[in-house]
Amino acid sequence: MFRFLSLIPALALGLLATAVAADEPLAHGKFAPEIDAFAAADKASPPSACPLLFVGSASIRGWTTLARDVAPYPTLNRGLDGAELADINANFGALVRAYRPRAIVLYAGGNDLHDGDTPDEVVTNFNKFMFLKRATMKHVRVYFISVKPSKARLSEYPAQEAVNRAVKAMSLTQHDLIEIDVVPDMMADGKPKDVFEDDGLHMTPAGYAIWTREVRRVFDWTDVKKLKCPGPERPHKGK
Repeated sequence: MFRFLSLIPALALGLLATAVAADEPLAHGKFAPEIDAFAAADKASPPSACPLLFVGSASIRGWTTLARDVAPYPTLNRGLDGAELADINANFGALVRAYRPRAIVLYAGGNDLHDGDTPDEVVTNFNKFMFLKRATMKHVRVYFISVKPSKARLSEYPAQEAVNRAVKAMSLTQHDLIEIDVVPDMMADGKPKDVFEDDGLHMTPAGYAIWTREVRRVFDWTDVKKLKCPGPERPHKGK
């Protein structure tokens, strides 16, 4: 088991969660223009209340058939090309909390590993995401789609699986976390299946078909249709 779990500075995480809960949703960092565009689109055409929120990196952003694939569940796609967990955490208020979703489907971590983070660092940032979620939407369930194997990043497969194993272990003891393991169906004979674009990284419709089957299977198994919308956010006291 990863030793960092006992080393996470709880006070710092608590202060971070409190700050996000208290502040208005604002976009930060390199993704601010895209997140501001989301806000403008929401204002022009408000999304469905209490959606299943899909958030994460390019594999979410590129899921153009998501609404059809997951119907009849109301979905909202808030993927960002190239996003890492730290980016999502920094913009948690605007990307997640603002929508008060009935459940969150998160895909992230692959870019983090590719850019040099260790599995321990990735899982630490995932824990920060869970702290932020619990500070603002305590009972909302998080579905974590496992870091996918790909032809372009096959050398990173052991690190990806280290992250996936850690999250799976957490999901066994945390009632608000469920892992959606897409890895077995994306592999054949120890190698990624031919379900990628020419870059060997982004998925073709065949790849998304695998994700759709596994996501729907887990949604059915966990009876996602019975999930309730989170209650109104309590006003922050202070100042």
